[in-house]
Amino acid sequence: MTNGRNSLIKMKKLFSIFLMAIFAFASAQNNDSKETANRFFYELTFKPKKDSVKLDKVMTVLDIIKDRSVYRDYTMIAQDSIMKVQIEAMQKSGVFKDMSKSMRMPKFSEKVVKFYPDIKVQYVDRVLNGNSPINIAYSENVKFNWKISTEKEKIGAYNAQKATTEFGGRKWTAWFTTELPFQDGPYKFSGLPGLIVKIEDEGKNYSWVLQGNKKVSNWEELSYAEKVYGLNLKVSEFSKEKFEKMFNDFKKDPFASIRPNLTPELMSKTIPGMDGTLGDMIKKQEKTYKDFFNANDNPIEKVEVVDKNKK
Repeated sequence: MTNGRNSLIKMKKLFSIFLMAIFAFASAQNNDSKETANRFFYELTFKPKKDSVKLDKVMTVLDIIKDRSVYRDYTMIAQDSIMKVQIEAMQKSGVFKDMSKSMRMPKFSEKVVKFYPDIKVQYVDRVLNGNSPINIAYSENVKFNWKISTEKEKIGAYNAQKATTEFGGRKWTAWFTTELPFQDGPYKFSGLPGLIVKIEDEGKNYSWVLQGNKKVSNWEELSYAEKVYGLNLKVSEFSKEKFEKMFNDFKKDPFASIRPNLTPELMSKTIPGMDGTLGDMIKKQEKTYKDFFNANDNPIEKVEVVDKNKK
């Protein structure tokens, strides 16, 4: 009887992990106090495969708060209200529903935070560790050597000026506007005398274009789904080398940290509302992770950026 109870407890813990795994690609957030943010929407057109002519698109957002900015994929945030309805229905019925069938998954899992005024860049992603996902990060001081041109152009609704730089093994052309007085931009880009409204590399592997902006009152960095599943804002910082090793190990085997608990008995259990066994769910989630990571082999940064401030 005791063994049966322990098995049920383990199963419930594992079940909660897999529920959280549905959201594991959503960007981790940085602070859970309510603030006001200036949200800038950038459509990112990118080439996911190095040798392919195929282009993909995703909406990303840059949220600028008084002491920092947060850049991330907007896909999961945009679906918060849908998640809220479905999660509340699950809580009410007590029956699990596989939301991956109705939710769109993001294209990118990372979050990039720039801390003002020194523009320290923190790159954050998430891995599974034992019974829960954790946020891992590395920090760096990225100094862009911008060459500002006298060339000007209208980009959307804004009068913009051209600037060029090299970063991550690519040559970039940016257009910035002083009409938006933020020395910031998508991803890690910053340091121009106005907000970047368009930036793309020479080979058009990555191209961000500002599509709009709005004020977000009572802005919170944790999404609804993250709060429901107890995800927090704590970040474990590592060197860039250690971070990359941890994340690459995670990509190779996303469930390595919980695999010792996956006994044949647990794997054969069924979950109300799910087609198949817990083992079937694990296989499905593993495929989701691997498909996600294999979808893009053309990183924004082709080569490591060396921080000149480090000795």
